[in-house]
Amino acid sequence: MSSTAPVRVLLVDDSAIMRRLLMGVFETEADIEVVGTANNGRMALERVEALKPDIMILDVEMPVLDGLGTLKELRPHWPRLPVIMFSSLTERGAAATLDALALGATDYVTKPSHVSNREEAEAIVRVQLVPLVRSWGMISRTRRDGATSSQSDTAPTRLSVAPAGSVPGTQLPLARPKPAREIVPPQAVVVGSSTGGPNALTELIPMLPANLQVPVFIVQHMPPVFTKLLAERLDQRSSLTVVEAQPGMVAKPGQVFVAPGGVHLVVRSRSGEIVVDSDDGPPENSVKPSVDVLFRSAVEVWGGALLGVVLTGMGQDGLLGAKRIVSAGGRVVVQDEATSVVWGMPGAIAKENVASEILPLHEIGLAITRYVNHVNQPILGRHL
Repeated sequence: MSSTAPVRVLLVDDSAIMRRLLMGVFETEADIEVVGTANNGRMALERVEALKPDIMILDVEMPVLDGLGTLKELRPHWPRLPVIMFSSLTERGAAATLDALALGATDYVTKPSHVSNREEAEAIVRVQLVPLVRSWGMISRTRRDGATSSQSDTAPTRLSVAPAGSVPGTQLPLARPKPAREIVPPQAVVVGSSTGGPNALTELIPMLPANLQVPVFIVQHMPPVFTKLLAERLDQRSSLTVVEAQPGMVAKPGQVFVAPGGVHLVVRSRSGEIVVDSDDGPPENSVKPSVDVLFRSAVEVWGGALLGVVLTGMGQDGLLGAKRIVSAGGRVVVQDEATSVVWGMPGAIAKENVASEILPLHEIGLAITRYVNHVNQPILGRHL
């Protein structure tokens, strides 16, 4: 397929109004072509083979066969076709979207809601959906043609949420802890993730032991409602207490705080305690919450007594914060390329030689425990 050919999109949504809205936006993009539409999942599955799209945009709630049912039937036969869930910004929509990600959905975007006119809705779609369609469509084409490319080179920075899909690339050799200074046991762990992050966190957090002696703070690029449900799901699966962070909460050992969507998560020292706070400043790295904001505030509180962890994700959010942690004397561990959905955020840190270790996802929980306990051998956490 020519690299100049438009990205081929199969649009699946039971709302004729929504289909017309999306088609109207895509018609203005020369490099995107809607090759087919379907108003339910059954029809979509019937058309995939004939149309061979580069990407599918899939509604969550549909008659005949909904988005989750469609994914269950699609993935055994089309495991590498990028699927972007197009879901509502409601608790029900968020729950279904998290389920869809667990079933193999590539990414998600929330439908424009609470907008006053069509023009505003189209503007939201152009900002949030079009870049993802373009990026994942090209990645899909690269995979199908058998070529290889760096995940971080093909994926753009997202404005609100994050995608998924895996492209093989060149793996950097594993870094080992730098011997320049003695390791200071961290007093807190700060984690950043984006593309593929919800599933990565679902694997990582349950690995941490119930007696972890430090608090953990997480920034996952997600909108409001989604972050609350993510925290609840992590709490159900973990021996630690996981909550969506709210201003005024006291940071205690063994607690995990997930940044709420739409605001930056920060920590502050107040009256002898470390408390959670929010910052409603502008987006950084085009995202809000931002990993860099969390990392920066944590350095102000703990200095070098920090462990930073950066998981799978697009863009470079977390790079500047990771540099600040290391400059203060702390350590940063990043997820390796082989287990990352997209090696953008962790790859940027690894390529700048900031990471103390580059590890597969299943080893990061053990590494956290090892650093926190200041021992040479990993300590097994709880696996669920």
